[in-house]
Amino acid sequence: MKQGIENLEFWFIAGSQFLYGEETLNQVEKNSRIIVDSLNASGHLPWRIKFKGIVKTSTDATEFSREANYDKKCAGLIVFCHTFSPSKMWITGLKSLEKPYLHLHTQFNSNIPNEEIDMDYMNLHQSAHGDREHGFIVTRLRIPRKIVVGHYEETEVQENIAKYMRAAVGAAFSRDMRVMRFGDNMREVAVTEGDKVEAQIKLGWEVNTWAVGLLVDTMNEVTEDEIAAQVDIYHELYDFNTDKIETIQYQAREEIAIKKLLDDQGCSAFSNTFEDLYGMDQLPGLATQDLMRQGYGYGGEGDWKVSAMTSIMKAMSFGLANGTSFMEDYTYDFENGLILGAHMLEVCPTVASDRPRIEVHELGIGGKQPPARIVFNGKGGNGIAVSLIDMGGRLRLIVADIECVEPTQTMPNLPVARVMWKPEPNLKVGAHAWILAGGAHHTVLSLDLDAEIMRDFANILGIEFVHISKDTDLATFEDELQLKDLLWKLK
Repeated sequence: MKQGIENLEFWFIAGSQFLYGEETLNQVEKNSRIIVDSLNASGHLPWRIKFKGIVKTSTDATEFSREANYDKKCAGLIVFCHTFSPSKMWITGLKSLEKPYLHLHTQFNSNIPNEEIDMDYMNLHQSAHGDREHGFIVTRLRIPRKIVVGHYEETEVQENIAKYMRAAVGAAFSRDMRVMRFGDNMREVAVTEGDKVEAQIKLGWEVNTWAVGLLVDTMNEVTEDEIAAQVDIYHELYDFNTDKIETIQYQAREEIAIKKLLDDQGCSAFSNTFEDLYGMDQLPGLATQDLMRQGYGYGGEGDWKVSAMTSIMKAMSFGLANGTSFMEDYTYDFENGLILGAHMLEVCPTVASDRPRIEVHELGIGGKQPPARIVFNGKGGNGIAVSLIDMGGRLRLIVADIECVEPTQTMPNLPVARVMWKPEPNLKVGAHAWILAGGAHHTVLSLDLDAEIMRDFANILGIEFVHISKDTDLATFEDELQLKDLLWKLK
């Protein structure tokens, strides 16, 4: 995980004007600071909000936007029009704004005080029409934004702000994303391909290739002391269900070398393929799993899109502990309506329900030595499966609601980490809709995020969003996909 993500902040800006005098403006600032302090003290926000000031003129709006654009700590804005803020004065500022944007439609008081209400009170507490004026100009400018409505002390409002924060941080993380590819994609596979130039234009990703030979050279530079220290970490985190310590030490060598190259190049994610392991004795299994535990993204068979999305969604899950992992749909249980997800080796231990164990088994492909890997059962809980695909001319983000369950069978002869889930609304409809939408067999599975967060993420970055949920009807879903095709071709 890149350093500094915990230090990001969101700027709170109140909208007003000079019409009502300095006394009212002073009260607007005082009330806004109270709102910010209350939100920060709520315990529901993953990042802090910072009060930045009041927009009273077009110059204010422009300066706030430009300052936000160039401040790396600012992950997004939260705007609340406490009084009536004429929307024309926001135009230049909003047009220049490059950061994510939440319109908080709230009010300082939660109700109307019968004895206190007079024209002075009305002139101060008027977001009921001040925010509508502001909302019009944002809609007119066709600027994507999140709208949250309700009193700022309500838990639901705070949780909705938190979801926006996670989406905004994901967008910021995306725009600074670098992916290291060791080798190319698995031969003849379609879904792992894609337009890397378009991904950089839309999402900010720099996706480039580093030679497997460079990785091998870096592995050869790893010292025995470094390997011993890494094996000690394995002992702290995992049970050893093998006596093949040299195999585990080789995975430690791989992990140390991969991490060094990633960090040296500022990369947050990587991919490789079992078809290109020249000079390596094992496909990185345990090494990859432990790197994902630390927040790095991974994509098997050269799948750089899922690699980047894994890292981004781990960043979005900052402070949460249910788990996010690279995943692959493997096989079905039609009798019980379940999907078994796994991979050859690489599932992140953050989704484990029990203490993971290290084992060594034959891989069966790649022609290399049996690699060490972490084996465990996945935990239960509500989650999402996410796939980013290249539709040729645009990117589509597909999100399916799922309910993870602990595996219903012991599967003693399956030596990999395994996760089991029920897709919404059921296996047949969920799988049908996934195939209609073009979803990949590689996904990111998260028990920390939800579809609303991912929808906000897609809106911020200007990419298509498709949602498969308990309410999905296949005929309606197919019609929606056809309409989306027409809509996005016009953009």
